[in-house]
Amino acid sequence: MRKLIAILCAAFWGSATASVAQNVTVVELYTSQGCSSCPPADKLLHEIAKRDDVIALALHVDYWDYIGWKDEFADPRFSARQKNYARAAGARSVYTPQMIIGGLDHVVGTKPAEVNKYLTEHGKKAPLLTIDANREGNRLRIRATPSERVPGGATVHVVTYRPSSEVSIRRGENAGRTLSYANVVTSWTRATDWTGRGAYELAATVPDENPAVVIFQRPDHGEIIAAVELR
Repeated sequence: MRKLIAILCAAFWGSATASVAQNVTVVELYTSQGCSSCPPADKLLHEIAKRDDVIALALHVDYWDYIGWKDEFADPRFSARQKNYARAAGARSVYTPQMIIGGLDHVVGTKPAEVNKYLTEHGKKAPLLTIDANREGNRLRIRATPSERVPGGATVHVVTYRPSSEVSIRRGENAGRTLSYANVVTSWTRATDWTGRGAYELAATVPDENPAVVIFQRPDHGEIIAAVELR
């Protein structure tokens, strides 16, 4: 039972569900197939993705495409998300490979000791939400109940990812290498905002059959306070 997902029968909305009351830490890796420094971070994300207390997501950026290889997974919206994190942190630039842990901590993606330190710190936090979630095909339904009022509320995001992909790089800094990628984000949608008061419910449709993740994040690229994964 990975990612704290419990498969139940006919319990919530009459079909298979997930129920999460324990902290799960979201790790976002900003990476590029055209970056020679990224493969070790991509490998580290493979390892992190095996953990039950982590939801690992690889967001491929497009700003290295000009150096000889166009990343087939890159999306300018992912580059924009990373830049918004940089603005929120007061940083002047972005880089790859970068991991952002729990929406708060920015780490070079090739430093496993530092990554694990932050994961331990985030894992000690008390959960703010209990989430019940249901998936039927491409349809998701979410009910989140806060343990107490969440000041400032949260933005709710719906994400899908491809669990694994292998790519042969023919040009650029990684030319001649065949690289393996874990949890490649295929879609990222800002669904709604939540006031932080009372229970929250969401009905959403995802574009594919890949695993889906619902993320609750404080406004303006702040802390990720809760997340749940549905396969």
